[in-house]
This record gives sequence, C-alpha cells and structure tokens, in this order.
Amino acid sequence: MPDWKRVNIDFPTIKLGRYVEPIKETFKDRRSEDFGTVYGVTNINGIIVTGKKASEDISKYTIIDKDHFVYNPYRINVGSIGYNSTGAKGCVSPAYVVFRTKPGLSPAFLYQYLKSEFGNHLINWYGNHGGVRNSLKYRDLCQIDIPDINYDKQLKITERIDNLKSLINDLAKELDIQSDYNARLRQRLLQEAIEGKLTAKWRTSHHEIINGEHHPSTLLERIRAEKVRLINEGKLRKVQAINNSKTIRALNIPDNWVWTKGDAIFFVTKLAGFEYTDYFHLRDVGEVPIIRAQNVRPVKISKDSVLFIDSEISKLLARSALTKPCLLVTFIGAGIGDVSLFEENTRWHLGPNVAKMEPYTNKTSLNLKYFNYYLLSKSGRKELFKHVKATAQPSLSMGTIRDIDYPVPSLQEQNIIVEKIDRLMEMMDTSEKQISERKEQLEMLMQSILREAFADGI
Repeated sequence: MPDWKRVNIDFPTIKLGRYVEPIKETFKDRRSEDFGTVYGVTNINGIIVTGKKASEDISKYTIIDKDHFVYNPYRINVGSIGYNSTGAKGCVSPAYVVFRTKPGLSPAFLYQYLKSEFGNHLINWYGNHGGVRNSLKYRDLCQIDIPDINYDKQLKITERIDNLKSLINDLAKELDIQSDYNARLRQRLLQEAIEGKLTAKWRTSHHEIINGEHHPSTLLERIRAEKVRLINEGKLRKVQAINNSKTIRALNIPDNWVWTKGDAIFFVTKLAGFEYTDYFHLRDVGEVPIIRAQNVRPVKISKDSVLFIDSEISKLLARSALTKPCLLVTFIGAGIGDVSLFEENTRWHLGPNVAKMEPYTNKTSLNLKYFNYYLLSKSGRKELFKHVKATAQPSLSMGTIRDIDYPVPSLQEQNIIVEKIDRLMEMMDTSEKQISERKEQLEMLMQSILREAFADGI
C-alpha cells in the first residue's frame, strides 16, 4: 500500500482503473492525413508535434484523438503525461501508453489531479518497483487512487482550479517580465561600463593622473616588455602571428582608453586532445581538480561535479595547468563563449573544451574581472564571436581568442568599473533571488489549492 502520510491523503478514493480504458487503435486502422502527424510528450508542454516521419513506418503507431491521455511508461517518473484537450488528431510511437476516461470521470479533472502533488506522488509510487528500470505500465496506472467525487463536483473543481491557475499564471508572467527586465538592465549596465559612461565623472577629476604615468598605453608597454622577457628566457613559447586578423571595434571608448589585441596581454592555450585521451584518468576524488565546460559559468566558476587527476599528470602537462589568476572560456559545445574568472589559491587543471587566458605577468597590472565583464557585454560578445561561422557545431580557435579586441582603461579605472558593476550586480542578484522565491511560493500556493480542492470536494 502507498505511504499516504507523505502527501496526507485523507479523502475517500477509488481506483483509476474503474474509469479508464486503453486505446489500442493504430494508424493502420484509421489511416488518413489527419492522423499522420506524429506526436510526443514533454513534461512542460504536454503533447507536442514531433513531425511527420515519412521515412518511418508509422502503421503500428497508436492513434490519439480528443481527450486522450499519453505517456511514456519509462519516463513517467518526472510527471511527463500529456492530455489532448485541443482535439488534435495524430499518432504516437507504440512505446507510449494511450488511454481515455470512461463516463463518470472528467478528463480535465483527471489531468489536474495527475499533475498535482497527489498525482505525482502516486505515479512515482506505483511506477517504482525497485527493478533495474522503473516503469508505470498501464496495469500500474490503474492502481492509482483518485478522489471519489461525483461528476458534477469534478466539473466545479476543475473550473475553480482553472480560474485560480489563470490568476497564478498572470502573477508568474509578471515575475517573468521583472526577470526579463533585470536581464536587460544587466546588459545595459555592462555596456555603459565598458563604454566608460559609469566612470565619466571620475576621469574628469583625475585627468592629469590617467594621462601621465598611469595612461593605459604605459600599462600595455610594461606588459609587452614582460612578454618579451618571458620569451627570451624560454619561459614562454613565441606564438605565430594571428592569421586573418579581424577588427570590429564597434564601440566608442573615451579618448584616454586604448585598444589592444588579446594576444598582447594574455597567453592563450588549451589542453590538447591527445593529452586528455592519453593522460587523463578522471576520478571523483583526487589531488588536482579539473575545469570542464560545465564548470565555466559567467564570472564565477562552478564547483559542482568537479573531477580530479593526479598531481604528477598535472605537472607533466604544465602548459595547461591553472596556477595563477586567469580567465577561462568554453571554446566549443554547450556553453560556448561562457567566460569565468579563475582565482583559486591551489593548483587546478584545464579539462577538455576549455581554454585559459593567462596574463603574462603575475603583477597586478590588469583587473581580470574587468575583462571578464567586457566579454559578457553585448560588444564583448560580438568580439568573442566575430570569427565564428554558422555551422552545426561552432567553435572558437585559440587564434580567434587571441584576436579579440579589448578596450583598456587605466588600472585605476578598471578597478573602479569593477567595483561599480559588482555593487550593481549584487543588487540585481538580490532582485533575482526574490523573484525566484516568489515563483516557488506561487508553485506552493498552486499545490495548496489543488490539495484543498481535492480534499474538500468543493
């Protein structure tokens, strides 16, 4: 028997099997253009069109019509069940279970119930047999307990829930609008910052300083000298000149800022494919954590699901080790163009699909967070992707990363820009957290409404 205490079911129930029947009719049985559309089911959108599969034999696909329910017995654990309330005609793979309600049970009422806390609990309960692969077969579905409520009350409950859902959805949309506004505000702040608008007054009052020894051109000359020294001492390999260099610079910067290529300020490299294949033996625990693409998040790295390698391997592959502050960028695959700031005090290592942009000097010549913020801005994104072509799997080569153009203010101004952005972003983060909490409260409210509706029987 189910553990009723988990969801506090305290109302009269009856087995669902009494009021449902399976659909076995196939496309072959009712072949027509209307039923030739192939459907699938998602947890969020319910029944969705997957397209007509002319190259696939759909003669054995199961027909779905108005008020039919569809679910995949091996994926039902996430609540992915669809209800055809629109009257769409089509068919689904034989892998799906299709059923409909009998007289006495409103399909709309049943759908609300199956999507509620009660329904999801029972779906998971009867679908969990402790086997290698859990599933909710049709005979298991029939065991689900539903409220023993007469048909008229079912309709009233459904109407009440629909009205309250509409109100809650309107509130959720307002929160989405606020979230979208925050996202646009973030981009506006970043853009104004890297155009020098947030620090215009500061530059006016410090005009003599930033046009003297603290001018960014002097800063870049010191970095260039450090790069030459490292090359001459054999501590840095001289990189071939950038091929097909491209300049956009679609950004108006203050007169006392300068432009520079990424290659002039950063050593850019990655872990070679053969190094990963031949040397990496990833473990859940170990000595040196590695950064994979999933760990690269805007500004701050994520330490979730971090894997490890031996320190000896990391020392052997020193070029791709992470031993000092730098920027990390995903150069291919999911998350391409994401840029994080690496500031760990211990040794880490690059994983596949992630490149590092390491300053040539250990001295505090650059505020790396300023350059991270730049690459998150609209103009910075254009620079980052200026060489990328629309292909099946776009990628950023090390050469294209070295060819990024950066607007460089004085170090003092970089620090002030970062300070201002940090403060404003903290406010945005607080607002986003509040929006997220309100969305959770709305979901809890919806579940509370469903619980009361089914328990009270209106």
